[in-house]
Amino acid sequence: MRTTVEEIAEGIHRISTVPEIAPPNGFTFNQFLITGEEPLLFHTGMRALFPAVSAAVARVLPVERLRWITFGHLEADECGAMNEFLAAAPQARVAHNTLGCLVSLDDLADRPPRPLDDGEVLDLGGKQVRRAVRNINTPHVPHNWEARVLFEEHTRTLFCGDLFTQLGDGPAVTERDLVEAALESEGLFRQTSCLTAAVATLRSLAELEPATLAVMHGSSYRGDGGSALRALADGMEQRFGPESEFAAAPSVLAGPHP
Repeated sequence: MRTTVEEIAEGIHRISTVPEIAPPNGFTFNQFLITGEEPLLFHTGMRALFPAVSAAVARVLPVERLRWITFGHLEADECGAMNEFLAAAPQARVAHNTLGCLVSLDDLADRPPRPLDDGEVLDLGGKQVRRAVRNINTPHVPHNWEARVLFEEHTRTLFCGDLFTQLGDGPAVTERDLVEAALESEGLFRQTSCLTAAVATLRSLAELEPATLAVMHGSSYRGDGGSALRALADGMEQRFGPESEFAAAPSVLAGPHP
């Protein structure tokens, strides 16, 4: 297993791990660290990744300086190590949308979380560069009732979570088109829970016109993020709509369970 750190936008570092057990071309698990007066971590990785991810954070800033622990939705690769990070950073709090706090995090987090309403802005402070992230609820997109994304307003970075998931281990950030690779991954995993909600949400997020898309699995994207989001919405509608060959196809992860 190897973990790398690379800055993908001003003050935003991508921490990426490729586990030993992965598809032939690799599969990345990515976290994102926003530096500044109140540093924020988006995704924690699974509990087993805490030593590697925390060591990677420490290459940028002391782990105990972390102020906010955040993620897109409740899933082991997104928030499995949340309490380990809370223990390592005594001033840190989990910040998630109000629904996620009510249904899960008020009970699961070792310290009371900070609930955020839809559209609410979390101020990260800063004197020369003031940073803030906007909470945007995206229920069931790509999956889970409490799903959301964050938008960092200074760099116009959209923290996409599982949107734009790609197989492989490409560069930390790229300007190449990610849409076809993301559609291929969706065809394989079938991770998106509601197509109509996904298409509408992607088109709504496109109105933010992000300059960087910070992606959980695969390369992040730098360029016309609005066009990329619209293209992904169009592609999902065409490829996975009710009349498509994929409509009744099971996920590669589906199958009998003991």
